[in-house]
Amino acid sequence: MGVVGEWSTRRRRHEQAPEGALGKVPSARLLARMMTSGRDGWSKAEAVTVATIEAAAPALDEARSLLSGFQTMVRERRPPDLDRWIDTAARGLLAFFAKGLSRDRAAVAAALSKPWSNGQTEGQITRLKLVKRQMNGGAKLDLLEARLIGAG
Repeated sequence: MGVVGEWSTRRRRHEQAPEGALGKVPSARLLARMMTSGRDGWSKAEAVTVATIEAAAPALDEARSLLSGFQTMVRERRPPDLDRWIDTAARGLLAFFAKGLSRDRAAVAAALSKPWSNGQTEGQITRLKLVKRQMNGGAKLDLLEARLIGAG
């Protein structure tokens, strides 16, 4: 079937669908992206999909709101909000995540309040592991050192 045939088939299906009904159900990954990203860049179809999901599952809307609050807290580095956020999240769909944060509360609070980051170290470790994997076990120390210095 050609492009025009596919277009007309989609058009007919859309016209036959009841008003306000969703078309194809998006994948879980796409739904997760839509529920966690900002609403600024959404298309009309994405906005309708999210509004339908929020109306059908209020707990999911609450989780999205909590996640947005967590992102804001991390970006703005507000450690005093951490305890309140964990307590609120522990009563909803993010309970497992909140439990993990409460176990490492001191580390999370330090990450929110301290200016240091181990991102550079983690990046170098990731690069080292990638090069080692690419060498299929032939990574003797001298060859690995030559590859890392040559790649850097």
